[in-house]
Amino acid sequence: MFNKFREKLKSIFSSRKIDEAFFDELEDTLIEGDLGARLTDEVIETLRREARAERITTIEELQQLMKKLLEPYVKTAPVDLAPGGLNVFLVLGVNGVGKTTSIAKLGAWYRDRGKRVLFAAADTFRAAAVDQLDIHAERLGMRIVKQSTGSDPGAVVYDALSSAIAHNDDLVLADTAGRMHNKENLMKELQKIDKIIDKRGIPAERYRKLLVIDATTGQNGLSQAMLFNSAVRLDGIILTKYDSAAKGGALVQIGQQLGLPILFVGTGEKYTDIHPFDKDEFLDALVGIGE
Repeated sequence: MFNKFREKLKSIFSSRKIDEAFFDELEDTLIEGDLGARLTDEVIETLRREARAERITTIEELQQLMKKLLEPYVKTAPVDLAPGGLNVFLVLGVNGVGKTTSIAKLGAWYRDRGKRVLFAAADTFRAAAVDQLDIHAERLGMRIVKQSTGSDPGAVVYDALSSAIAHNDDLVLADTAGRMHNKENLMKELQKIDKIIDKRGIPAERYRKLLVIDATTGQNGLSQAMLFNSAVRLDGIILTKYDSAAKGGALVQIGQQLGLPILFVGTGEKYTDIHPFDKDEFLDALVGIGE
């Protein structure tokens, strides 16, 4: 992951001594890597100060210091389902980020760990989304609750919760719209679904609102997180295309500004290509440690 970005960092770390020119080039690279100007400035100033105070002379020590500085901003969370009853994941995201495919992968991941999973096709504004989730459900041998295109998404979620409770399911994975004719309507629709889940008595500890972000979109990922978080208060992030040329810095900003943990990463096209987020691996890649 982050191969081009990592190689550029490695080049900087290996090609010069630790001086002002080094810090200037490192600063430019971090900004290009979507860390953001303000956070980059904080990181560089702290690196300068602590490198002097601790008399750091090797690149390896500086990389470890940089990893230590970024570590508090990268959040994780348990992926196990909460005990005590039905869990609900409301899966959000703009069209094109791999939201529906991520739901299928999540379903397979939890099913393979012995959980009973139900899909709710609540992106009723886009016929292709309902059809796509229906195909995934058939391939995976899972139940799905759906209605016709244009139906009330809230009604789909309500029916899905009723069905899941009746069948003693462990998890409902609800797809949602990623685009409508304006953002205000989309956010209101998501808020309505959120209220329906709350009124059905699903407690906060068993209800998560998860945003799917394409790891290659950089700063757009932060903007999307801020938009959806303002509407329904997110509980975590699922990253797609994690194995691509993503830069990664935007994830640090999401953690810094919103405090949102990363739960899962998608790394390919197969149903099995989803994994719990590895914070240590991510930070090593981000600061150019290892292969």
